[in-house]
Amino acid sequence: MRQSFALCALSASLLLSGCQSVNTTSGGAVGVERKQYMFSMLSTQEVNQMYAQSYQQTVGEATTKGVLDKTSADAKRVKAIADRLIAQAPIFRPDSAQWQWEINLIKSDELNANCGPGGKIIFYTGLIDKLKLTDDEIAAVMGHEIAHALREHGREAMSKAYGIAMAKQGAGALLGLSQDSLALADTVVNYSLTLPNSRSNENEADLIGLELAARAGYNPNAAISLWQKMTQNTGGSPPEFMSTHPASESRIASLQSAIPKVMPLYQQAKKT
Repeated sequence: MRQSFALCALSASLLLSGCQSVNTTSGGAVGVERKQYMFSMLSTQEVNQMYAQSYQQTVGEATTKGVLDKTSADAKRVKAIADRLIAQAPIFRPDSAQWQWEINLIKSDELNANCGPGGKIIFYTGLIDKLKLTDDEIAAVMGHEIAHALREHGREAMSKAYGIAMAKQGAGALLGLSQDSLALADTVVNYSLTLPNSRSNENEADLIGLELAARAGYNPNAAISLWQKMTQNTGGSPPEFMSTHPASESRIASLQSAIPKVMPLYQQAKKT
């Protein structure tokens, strides 16, 4: 964190638009309170718009190939689960109620899922079929991914990368990149979906995702069985999801310790 702030401080001397200290979400019952550092030149709206273009391209390609699933039982399951989770998102981030949320299921053997900036969710059938996910486990995956979007972890990673680029190359090169919308869009996708998140970001997504699922009426214990299934699957080729969301014994232990904090929320949701 000190390194990120130092990079932002250095970059601020090169650009009038410097680094801002923000907290993108409320802490919730799980207590996620870490301050984040974002470049003001990378606004939430700009990043969301850039990613939305990439998302529509992915959906369009899936439609062309005939693999966009809108009608199957699994498609209806995924949408129903997403709707319940999305309804809880404003508890952590009120402005997410105005996001243009989307959820799409793609027929693919990939064991993968993601939620990009602005609430654009993609789920792959391979994740459901190969791991035989229950509704609670689907909610665990989706809640985790939604948490990344709520916390703007992609934008945060981009801000850090831009700080490094500015420190090494100076403001001129970075300004040139920022004016190239295609390059920036590629950067959004890269930092939002394809690069591993930091340990702290993964822990935040685990905790917020756990609470989102519990508030939506999904058993938080499913987060444990989900990661156990993910870990067991690495006996062959590791699923793509694991490349950006590595599992570990410490991760499962952290989830187990947080479950008592959210279990009352789950029990209350089941009554309503």
